[in-house]
Amino acid sequence: MTVDIHSLNPQQMDAFLERRRAVIAFASEMSLADNLAEILRKANEFVPSAAGSILLDNPLDKKPEKRQNLLTFVAAFGEKVTRLIGTEISADRGIAGYVYATGKSYHTADTGQDPYFFTGVDAVTEYSTESLVAIPIRIGHEVCGVLELMNRQGARDYSADDRNLLQIFAGYISISIQNILDGRRAQELAKRDNLTGLFNDHYLHVSLDRTIQTCLEDDLDLAVIFLDLDYFKRVNDTHGHLAGSQVLREVGHLLKSHVRKTESLPARYGGDEFVLVIPDFHIDEAIDLAETIRVSIVENIFCDKAGDIHREELNLTGITCSIGVATLKRHVEPKLTVADCKSTLLRLADTAMYIAKKTGRNRIAVAAEPVRRSTPAAEALLD
Repeated sequence: MTVDIHSLNPQQMDAFLERRRAVIAFASEMSLADNLAEILRKANEFVPSAAGSILLDNPLDKKPEKRQNLLTFVAAFGEKVTRLIGTEISADRGIAGYVYATGKSYHTADTGQDPYFFTGVDAVTEYSTESLVAIPIRIGHEVCGVLELMNRQGARDYSADDRNLLQIFAGYISISIQNILDGRRAQELAKRDNLTGLFNDHYLHVSLDRTIQTCLEDDLDLAVIFLDLDYFKRVNDTHGHLAGSQVLREVGHLLKSHVRKTESLPARYGGDEFVLVIPDFHIDEAIDLAETIRVSIVENIFCDKAGDIHREELNLTGITCSIGVATLKRHVEPKLTVADCKSTLLRLADTAMYIAKKTGRNRIAVAAEPVRRSTPAAEALLD
């Protein structure tokens, strides 16, 4: 018999993949919702039941004491289960809470006499649970959720064979979640610069197309900040390339600390060049941020302790940078294609950065405005 499986939508389900801080929810070919629905469907084929569900904890709000956590119904089948999807229950009650907190499987043939059974879920679904089996779901050695089946069809209780089969399906759930995590982690690593942890230039170009398209559609501004360290070759020549790599890594950390908008793209463009792409950021905001970054680099003490690349303390001071700024609304002609907008923004910000270098370094230059504007075309130089 085919059953209809209901689950959270893919965007909501992605929240339950946030078990590793490195994972960012970008589109993936694999859907956790589809995987869990298929596993629950197969579990019901092997152990026919009137209803079933998968509950997962919230990894972004997970407390050390398991009974203080919440479990969310992320997939289910049976009568009126649409009322359950997305519902949270406390892990300090019910059979699901007991299994989640102890990591032990549990079954009962008579919920009316069971000390752990919680009637609140039946009240929501207007359902009558008589028999129930619950199996813990693990990621590695950590319990992250529970697989439940209710009201065994053709029998009063769930047999030992039934419970053993469900252990296997719980394992499939664990493998599915881990495989998706691993796949997304691989996707994320492919976007990153190994040294700084910022996005790499390839991902910058790909993502900048999408970001510009969104800004054009929503009539938003977009800032591009181009940064290049001054006299960086001296660091390598004086202290060695390991020290130079350590400085670049620390610059990457510094840039990430200054970019607060989640939609922003901080990237290492190559060598000692960096690019920040910040949507919904107008020219004055971009200049203010550029100045904040310039000052923070001047005031920072690099390699002030043994790092993971350079193992000696150097306390490098006096490192500076030159910065160029351009924005979509201020510096790009209207009605250009997305590709032309991207090349114009990058070229103008890069050119402004070189103007900052030629006029003294350790300063900011704003790109020249197009001739179409009434104001004269000029580079505004800021100390």
